[in-house]
Amino acid sequence: MKKILITGATGQIGTALFPALCKRYGRGNIIVAGHNRKPDPGLLETDLYVTLDVRDRDVLANIVKNHHIDTIYHLASLLSAKAEADPQLAWDVNVNGLYNVLEVARHQHCAVFYPSSIGAFGPTTPQDNTPQVTVQRPRTMYGVSKVTGELLCDYYHHHYGVDARGIRFPGLISYEVLPGGGTTDYAVDIFYAALKDKKYTCFLAPGTYLDMMYMPDAVRAAIEVMEAEPGSLIDRNAFNVTAMSFAPEELAAAIEQHVPGFSISYDVDPVRQAIADSWPNHMDDSAAREQWGWQPRYDLQAMTKDMVEKLNKKIEGTEAEGRKKKA
Repeated sequence: MKKILITGATGQIGTALFPALCKRYGRGNIIVAGHNRKPDPGLLETDLYVTLDVRDRDVLANIVKNHHIDTIYHLASLLSAKAEADPQLAWDVNVNGLYNVLEVARHQHCAVFYPSSIGAFGPTTPQDNTPQVTVQRPRTMYGVSKVTGELLCDYYHHHYGVDARGIRFPGLISYEVLPGGGTTDYAVDIFYAALKDKKYTCFLAPGTYLDMMYMPDAVRAAIEVMEAEPGSLIDRNAFNVTAMSFAPEELAAAIEQHVPGFSISYDVDPVRQAIADSWPNHMDDSAAREQWGWQPRYDLQAMTKDMVEKLNKKIEGTEAEGRKKKA
C-alpha cells in the first residue's frame, strides 16, 4: 500500500488531487503538507495535515521518515505572475524546494511526481504542435525554474535511480480553489465574474491561444503517469499533456451559451500578455498518449458546462452559509 505526501497540498492542484488519491489509496495513506495557504478545516482536525516549508530539508526528511512515505507529489511552487514579481523567492521555492525533495527521495527511496508547465517553453519554441523534445529558452523566472526542475528530475533518475516522473501542465481550470497567480488564471476568474456580474474584463488580449485542461483531467494525468509501467516510459519526465486550446473570446462564447447576456471586455496586462505570448498555442502530447495512454475526457464545451454547474452550486452554498451566520 502506498504512503503518499503531497507538498503544496492546499493549492489549486493539491486540493483536487487529495480526494482523488484518498479514493484510490485510502484516506489514511495520504499526508498533506501546506505552508502559506490556510487548509480546509477538515484537514486540521486530523493527523493528515502537516506544516511544511519545502526549503527546510530537515523537516521534510522527518515527515517522510515518520510517515513511511514512498511517493511524493511535489506541488509546492510560485506560479508565473507571482514568480516574476519576486524572482529570487521563486528560485528559492521552485528550485531549492525541488532539490530538497529529490535529495530526501534519494536517501529514503521515494518516487517523485514533479509538475512542469507550458511555462518551460519560450518565444523561440515552435508555438504550434510544440514537440515533446524541442527548444526551451523561457524568459521568465517561472519558466527557468521549471526547465531546471525537469533537468534535475532527469539527473536524479539517471544518476541515483530516483523514480522521478512528471508532466508539463497547460493552464488549469477548476472551481475548488481560487487560482494563485498564474498567467492562465483568467480562464477561472471569468467563470466567477460571469455568474456574479455577467461581465468580465480580461487581462489577456483576444486571439491569445493557450493550452488548457480541466482539473479532473489534470488530476487523472498526474495519477496515471505515476502508475504507468516503468518499462513503457521512454521520456519518463516532463510529458506534454493537453486537452484543449482556446482564446479568451472563444471561452467567453462558450460561457455565454450557459449564461445568457454575458459579455467580455479587455484591459491587457502587458506583463502577463508577454508571458502568454511566449508560450505555445498548442502542444503535441502524442508521447504521453503512446507511452502511458493519456487521453483527455473534457473539451471546451464539456468543461464549460460542468464548471458553470459546479461553480453555481458552490456560490449558492457560500451565500446560504453567509445568510445562516447572519441569522
